[in-house]
Amino acid sequence: MKEKYYITTPIYYPSGAWHIGTCYTTVVCDALARFKRMDGYDVFYLTGTDEHGQKIEKIAAAAGEDTKKFVDKRVENLIQLWKVLNISYDKFIRTTDEQHEKAVQKIFTKLYEQGDIYKSEYEGWYCTPCESFWTKTQLKDGKCPDCGREVELTKESSYFFRLSKYRDKLIDLIENDPDFLQPKSRRNEMLNNFLKAGLTDLAVSRTSFKWGVPVPFDPDHVVYVWVDALTNYITALGYMSDDEELFRKYWPADLHMMGKEIVRFHSIIWPAMLMALGLPLPKKVYGHGWLMLGSDKISKSKGNIVDPFILSGRYGVDSVRYYLLREVPFGADGAYSNYSFLSRINADLCNSLGNLLSRTTAMINQYFGGKIPAEREATEFDAELEALINGVYGKVKKDMEELLVPEALNEIFTLVNRANKYIDETTPWLLAKEEGKKARLASVLYHLAETLRVAGVMLEAFLPETAGKILADLGTDVCDVFEGNVSYGKLTGEENFVKGAPLFPRIDINKELANMEKIAEEAAKAKEEKKEGKPAEPKKEEPAKAEIGIEDFAKIELKIGKILTAEKVEKSKKLLHFSVDTGDRVRSIVSGVAKYFTPEEMVGKEVVVVANLKPATLGGVLSEGMILFAENADGLATVEPGRPVGGGSTVS
Repeated sequence: MKEKYYITTPIYYPSGAWHIGTCYTTVVCDALARFKRMDGYDVFYLTGTDEHGQKIEKIAAAAGEDTKKFVDKRVENLIQLWKVLNISYDKFIRTTDEQHEKAVQKIFTKLYEQGDIYKSEYEGWYCTPCESFWTKTQLKDGKCPDCGREVELTKESSYFFRLSKYRDKLIDLIENDPDFLQPKSRRNEMLNNFLKAGLTDLAVSRTSFKWGVPVPFDPDHVVYVWVDALTNYITALGYMSDDEELFRKYWPADLHMMGKEIVRFHSIIWPAMLMALGLPLPKKVYGHGWLMLGSDKISKSKGNIVDPFILSGRYGVDSVRYYLLREVPFGADGAYSNYSFLSRINADLCNSLGNLLSRTTAMINQYFGGKIPAEREATEFDAELEALINGVYGKVKKDMEELLVPEALNEIFTLVNRANKYIDETTPWLLAKEEGKKARLASVLYHLAETLRVAGVMLEAFLPETAGKILADLGTDVCDVFEGNVSYGKLTGEENFVKGAPLFPRIDINKELANMEKIAEEAAKAKEEKKEGKPAEPKKEEPAKAEIGIEDFAKIELKIGKILTAEKVEKSKKLLHFSVDTGDRVRSIVSGVAKYFTPEEMVGKEVVVVANLKPATLGGVLSEGMILFAENADGLATVEPGRPVGGGSTVS
């Protein structure tokens, strides 16, 4: 029977645009979940959205929208983002799900009936953007210590959870179980700043807004975020429902992962609630650092958003995944910059990994027609590379068990870099010219192919699209388990090696930095104009189009693109935003066709794309091409190939 592994991200608050910081926890947890699955575990990976609260109610009202419809659109946008980033969650929970709301009411009632919740009056400092209460001593210069915004003194009737009752047990837990809360700096912070400084009871209901789960025995109150949002980790498994099979199977959680700003909720409030319910505690709570932009946290509440849709569309999904997994020292803060992002793509993905695959498959095709001969002559010189191939899985596994994700990737790229050096040392291009060296040349290329195969298998947990392309070029299949696939010597020699398109085209960093700055400026300008309500430029009459010569037509690059995702552009009735695979990369393309097509019917279509159209920003979203449509009196129709040909096929 497989050992179970239950991993969760925090559930996200759908109050605005999603940003690269949002993706960090989810991508890391996805890599951990994928790795555990391939390592033979029975994995359940949970993520979702926390949709209740005063902030959501206020934002929806200001936008003149029904609150549920407001969150529905933003949740759908998040689900689309997770599709783009290849997030392999097993369940996506929404706190507006009927099953969750019913379970929350049962949990609240149980805690009330046993005396762990009581009614009183609350007075304290409240930060609406963070949905957090603070004591006066916790404020920083009179403002919220997390986001730096204004707080307001709130006084209202409320139900309270007897958090203080569990103070001693919580201190004992964190002091005597070093695995429960990591990294160590978080333990010291929770003990010294919160637990030992004193713990007051916690307000768990509100009467100042209605957008929440009603307290079943007192409907003037709605259940506040602590009981509502935190309990998602057990309600998602069916706790307090008619079917608790998943709960019995997977609880307690093996890992709760979140940003450091909400560690106190998960390491103090959540375990205290579980103690009150008589349930086992999660095995590990891990509070990672922030992804910073300059010296500031990337946050929609601070307005410094870096758009993951644009980054993924322009540079490829795995470029974004790799940067998040490799660049940020896990547990500490990391700094995002366009320069570091582009440099990491060039140095690791293009120069190291892509170059190794390109050189290896090219030489196998050039010297042996795409197949490595069975007659191979290995030497003692190959032993070091073989040892690295055989040892990489054990090193990566150890790092992943210790949540050292950047270090795990570094082990894989240490192998890749050693193989690149091995090419220079063995000089296969010279062996190809020497008489009687074909067997030695075959051995050299076999060692390189095996390096790539094992690296590809190991990368399936981190960069699934890239891993698939590597293994396809090697003529072998993607595998779903490490066992039997991570040691030297598995290629049979019957594989057909293909020199495919470059994994990651090299980027002219200076030129691209200028492009990125321009894109950001155009997006900011469009957003500001939309905010100020500036009228659109009047539409000009189009003059008759002049004839063009064949040399002009030849300048247009037409490709077949496969539409991977489609969504409506926020606050636009005309625009649809597509992620389109055009073979070289996944592009972000915006088209004014929402009147004629729904996003759902466009997903999966193969369409004709103008691939070399100058990028532009439409409705605040980057567009890197144009999808061609046919038009008549009945409306628009997509221009499609007569049969499936695959994204990247040329149109001529």
